[in-house]
Amino acid sequence: MASPCAQGWAYIYRKRVMIFVTVGTDLPFDRMVRIVDQWAALKKRKDVYAQIGDGGWKPKYINYVNFMAPSEFAKCIKESNLIISHAGMGTIITALLNGKRILVLPKRASLGEHRSEHQVATALRMKDLGNINVALNEAELISWLDRLDDLKDPSKIGEAACDKLVLALREFIFSEPADLNRRENHVYNITKKYLR
Repeated sequence: MASPCAQGWAYIYRKRVMIFVTVGTDLPFDRMVRIVDQWAALKKRKDVYAQIGDGGWKPKYINYVNFMAPSEFAKCIKESNLIISHAGMGTIITALLNGKRILVLPKRASLGEHRSEHQVATALRMKDLGNINVALNEAELISWLDRLDDLKDPSKIGEAACDKLVLALREFIFSEPADLNRRENHVYNITKKYLR
């Protein structure tokens, strides 16, 4: 039996950008899937394949699976030219390790999509680092989808942490201030020293 990714790509007729959409494994993300599905229908795109989780809404125009094995996920990442995703660090790091363009739309707790707003903070910080493309709302996602050629190509990252991060972690672990205020200042100073 063919893999979910292979089955999905078998339906792709155009050889433009092959787009892999993923919502992660934690919580559904119907808002993002719905936008991409409607965009694909409007633009007559047949090159979109999605992993949608167990949300309540099912795409009508794009091929999808609810879940896939990690090896199939890795294969879909490798075979795609663009990843559209929630702002989950696992997906972001996997895309960057593979040198793939990624466009993220953070899940929002205020919309019932997650337990906190940490994905917004993640997306903004990663955007500041310059390696990912971020849409903070539906209008921005649609705008990016309509301008795929304008998306930034990432710098492929290595599998090991950079020396600055390793030094910062060592300093943090081996020099531990006793009270919380001193710890917060300590973390800030280490970050400033090594990671700026």
